[in-house]
Amino acid sequence: MTFTTVLFYILAAVLVIAAFRVITARSPVTAVLHLILAFTNAAMLWMLLGAEFLALLLVLVYVGAVMVLFLFVVMMLDIRMDALREGMKTYLPLGLIIGLVMVVEMAFVLGSTWYLSLIHISEPTRPERI
Repeated sequence: MTFTTVLFYILAAVLVIAAFRVITARSPVTAVLHLILAFTNAAMLWMLLGAEFLALLLVLVYVGAVMVLFLFVVMMLDIRMDALREGMKTYLPLGLIIGLVMVVEMAFVLGSTWYLSLIHISEPTRPERI
């Protein structure tokens, strides 16, 4: 198995787990954070396929739109922010781990893309004999 194949399976597994957590989360905050993780993993899968524009578009449009929607949900539900801030320290390690997973996945995707582009550039071209 190549590195790209292994990376695809890792990203796909995280995407499926995050999507499952979106529909099973008890809190809307947790559901939205898992949805953002799912969108980010989908964007990284598109990067692996070579569709960089679509990956950036997914992150900019959908993740940005989800964050605006999240703000509307918070405003409409009148969630007490003091109660949320009290529990922040308990969820901070999980949030940092999820953020680190996203950064490492993006580094692997960009690193593999950069490495493959170096291989194609460094190969000397041989002139054909006529």
